[in-house]
Amino acid sequence: MSNSTLQRHTKHTIHHPSFFALMGTLLYDLYTLCIVLPLFILASILTALITTIGCRLGNGHFWGYYPGKWWSWFTIRLLFLPVKVEGREHLDPKQSYVFVSNHQGAFDIFLIYGFLGRNFKWMMKKAIRKIPLIGLACEQAHHIFVDKSGASKIKKTYDEARQTLREGDVSSSIPRGCAQLYWSHGSLPPRCFYAC
Repeated sequence: MSNSTLQRHTKHTIHHPSFFALMGTLLYDLYTLCIVLPLFILASILTALITTIGCRLGNGHFWGYYPGKWWSWFTIRLLFLPVKVEGREHLDPKQSYVFVSNHQGAFDIFLIYGFLGRNFKWMMKKAIRKIPLIGLACEQAHHIFVDKSGASKIKKTYDEARQTLREGDVSSSIPRGCAQLYWSHGSLPPRCFYAC
């Protein structure tokens, strides 16, 4: 077969999105913008308020986890995203764990919070504390803010993490996408294990 014949056959096998696929994408984008976004913002505000008030009233173990779990589950379901979780049956309820995500996008937060099925404390960068309502809710829920501004601050962060996680809690660390390099080499960033 000549090169020009091969090029003609290749050109004919290229498929363009159909009219229905384009309309489906357009409708989903409109749904996301006009329905999901306002509901997500409202759910985020309510979750932050419920978490903050619930933790201040007592039982921070419950209020620091379940409103965020429901918020995450709601967000994933609102976007019609399918989720399949495998291996939860291998988790020992009496064992402490550190769950690490490669954080390739924001959905890691919703998937871990909404579908992991374990009460845990987030380890997050300290800048999140400055987000209105969200930062206060995270602080009240005793999530761990990581301060990397100096060696003494890092040590203090890990000392606080050990104190917070003493009761057999679980920690979830999302190292802002930097774990991708480690994942591709089959290992995890060493800092994920410092609090252990």
